[in-house]
Amino acid sequence: MSKRKNILFILTDDHGAWAMGCAGNHELKTPNLDRIAAHGVRFDNFFCASPVCSPARMSIYTGKIPSQHGVHDWLAKGHLDERVLSDELKKAFASDTITWEYRWPKSQLHGDKPIRYLDRHVAFTQLLAENGYECGLSGKWHMGDSYTPQAGFSYWKTTAMGGENYFYPVVLENGVMELKHGQYITNIIADNAIAFLDLRQRPEDPFFLAVHFTAPHSPWSEVSHPKEYIDLYRDCPFDSTPNVPPHPWAPNGKKTLAQWNSESHEGIRFSSAKYGPIPETWQEHRRESLTGYYAAVTAMDAQVGRLLDELEARGLAEDTMIVFTGDNGMNMGHHGIWGKGNGTLPVNMYDTSVKVPGLFACPGVIPENWVCHEMASHYDLYETILDMADVPFQKPAEMPGVSFARLLTGKAQRVRDSVVVFDEYGPCRMIRTMEWKLVLRYPDGPNELYDLAGDPGEEKNLYGRSQYAEVQAALAAQLGDWFQQYVDPRFDGRKEAVCGRGQLTSHSFQ
Repeated sequence: MSKRKNILFILTDDHGAWAMGCAGNHELKTPNLDRIAAHGVRFDNFFCASPVCSPARMSIYTGKIPSQHGVHDWLAKGHLDERVLSDELKKAFASDTITWEYRWPKSQLHGDKPIRYLDRHVAFTQLLAENGYECGLSGKWHMGDSYTPQAGFSYWKTTAMGGENYFYPVVLENGVMELKHGQYITNIIADNAIAFLDLRQRPEDPFFLAVHFTAPHSPWSEVSHPKEYIDLYRDCPFDSTPNVPPHPWAPNGKKTLAQWNSESHEGIRFSSAKYGPIPETWQEHRRESLTGYYAAVTAMDAQVGRLLDELEARGLAEDTMIVFTGDNGMNMGHHGIWGKGNGTLPVNMYDTSVKVPGLFACPGVIPENWVCHEMASHYDLYETILDMADVPFQKPAEMPGVSFARLLTGKAQRVRDSVVVFDEYGPCRMIRTMEWKLVLRYPDGPNELYDLAGDPGEEKNLYGRSQYAEVQAALAAQLGDWFQQYVDPRFDGRKEAVCGRGQLTSHSFQ
């Protein structure tokens, strides 16, 4: 490219690939995401590196898998030093009668100390900054030390934790982390992102602006989102998402893990005949959660529209590449799960947990209004963004990603000889081809094998069946070889007792 492009990088939280109008969801209103897709490309096989937020985000920024960077679960601590909290928060934490809006931050921020998980790695944003990009961040960080600017960012407007209460978020303002009363975090994040465009120190240089929304992460209660967005979905039938009973491995499932292991289980099939009528309380939970989730997505979409409009109003749209993705997928009743990879115990690798939105647009560079069916992963983003930014990069041998810039620009139809994606979540690992998925849980299972061509809903587990022994063995060997090539033994997730309940620290960071 003769002129280096600005980059607007939008990252959402717990956003399933299915949760966009442009992805075929006829009920969910996302006109601005659809607008990005219409002016560029939508990947319908785009995957996170781990189906939970902190490991996935670390993999995006480092280009490495969790068993290389050492973050294996969402970070429950290590956000900041409690001394950087506002006086109001410190006083509330010291009270014996703390009110509800302070309880969530107290559980994660009281007595906290920052951990700099990124310090041992070179983020792609550091390379952008070293090559003339001015880098700004607004929103959720959740990779340790949310207070201190790092990774090449000179503009730093973060939220304190991972999830935030939508109307009572803790955000960095005037040098301290403050609780904002009655202010919707989605709008605050967009406001701070737009402020970056006003406050740029080097307007002659290209910029990288990361906008990390907390939406559509829970909570999804009616009071957590503006009424105008809740009202959009009050009468929605929600037939765009499955309506099935709880998954056996879900917290309110019908079977325990011990029962599951003791059975000869052919797969996960739900029917009223097998489990009896779906209880009314389940339906009430379903409607409330989907109403809030859809409202959160649409409210976020409106702020994406503000960002796109700002670029156009400032004459920047023609020179800016848009990247839109989510940190991990999300089940909103899919498979009877409410959550992502940690929505079950053991953790899961369903496509609804590991597939994420992937929208890319750049006038004159990325062809408009098309869908890419090739498989790509978040660990490919590192090199891809550097390629698109025309930043020189000598990829280290230990980095597994491959640039898909030639796919984006229409100069290639494939960037890998074999189309395979790998995923991991602690001791759970996945290999996925276009036709098959193998999930191995170390050391003792349960394991899964799905014929995605004949069973795209992943309902019939074929693992252990003699007629599939050859394909199962081939996939297992390929998965083993790949992880053996890239795993750093110090951070091998197979050795970590990850169960989706949060990571406090790591022996490697103490």
